[in-house]
Amino acid sequence: MLLPLLSMLFLLTQPQGHLGAGMKSYQPRTLANACTLVICSPAENGLPGRDGRDGREGPRGEKGYPGLPGAVGPAGMPGQAGLVGPKGDNGSAGEPGPKGDSGPIGPPGLPGVPGPAGKDGPPGKQGNIGPQGKPGPKGEAGPKGETGAPGTQGSAGARGPTGPKGERGAPGELGPSGNPGAAGPAGAVGPQGPLGARGPPGLKGDRGAPGDKGDKGESGLPDIASLKQQVGALQGQLQNLQAAFSHYKKAMLFPNGRSVGDKIFKTMGAEKSFEGAQKICSQAGGQTASPRSAAENAALQELVTAQNKAAFLSMTDSKKEGTFVYPSGEPLVYSNWAPGEPNNNGGAENCVEIFTNGKWNDKACGEHRLVVCEF
Repeated sequence: MLLPLLSMLFLLTQPQGHLGAGMKSYQPRTLANACTLVICSPAENGLPGRDGRDGREGPRGEKGYPGLPGAVGPAGMPGQAGLVGPKGDNGSAGEPGPKGDSGPIGPPGLPGVPGPAGKDGPPGKQGNIGPQGKPGPKGEAGPKGETGAPGTQGSAGARGPTGPKGERGAPGELGPSGNPGAAGPAGAVGPQGPLGARGPPGLKGDRGAPGDKGDKGESGLPDIASLKQQVGALQGQLQNLQAAFSHYKKAMLFPNGRSVGDKIFKTMGAEKSFEGAQKICSQAGGQTASPRSAAENAALQELVTAQNKAAFLSMTDSKKEGTFVYPSGEPLVYSNWAPGEPNNNGGAENCVEIFTNGKWNDKACGEHRLVVCEF
């Protein structure tokens, strides 16, 4: 009986964690407390003790480490639907979606009331000159022009030689006697009365005696020299007129032209180098165009615009770069250069061309341009 009690006492006094495997942990207890679990009585004639399993359960130990998650169990039956909650606030506006396809075109609407007429737009740019049309039929003769102003009177010729003196005419008839005048004072001669009317010529009288020989007259040779001089001057004027007529006749061979004052600009539409243009104009009795005023330049512009081609002018700076002169060597009296010109682009622009807008540009003489002559 004593041995079991000692064994229990030993177990109760061991610290926590020293119990054997499979046994619950216990807090240490005093011996006094142990006596409350068993009956302390003499061993003899005592009742058998109880095993420790009937003691009170000790305090719960610390929570152990969580085990591995178990397998997911089968889904339970859905519960009953809950009550509908209150309406939430409106969410923020989403981004616009892509543009939908165009719908079918609807029927045309009724015509609207015409609006007020708009303002006239600015005039458009001048179009390109079209090709030259065929010449039309010859028009009817125009009315006769007004008579030109009379020419200046020529210088008076030298006085011709005096002709021979004519024969004396017969005396006229004797007129009637006039009324006698009042008698003058004695011994005084009264004033001569007015001449009476000329009487009829009288009979031819006898030839009188020859008079004395007169002085020798001047020689007529200076008058002949003056006549020769006048004839020479007339021949020179005739030659000038013939030359001018020849120039105009040659100029008429060119189909297109413009007239300004005493000048006529003509072209036959050919394009040549500057040297070729000079040759053609020289053979025709003129020279390449040389506009010396805004009016002449405007007339020349009309001609090149009708042909829609740039044309060579007569001026060059081949003798001194940048100094353009006429063929005679005179400096320019008029110019109409385009902005930035002349610029001697490439170092070889010694000739001048005129554009369809009337502006000038220096150009290489070997290029081909419209031939325009002036007469």
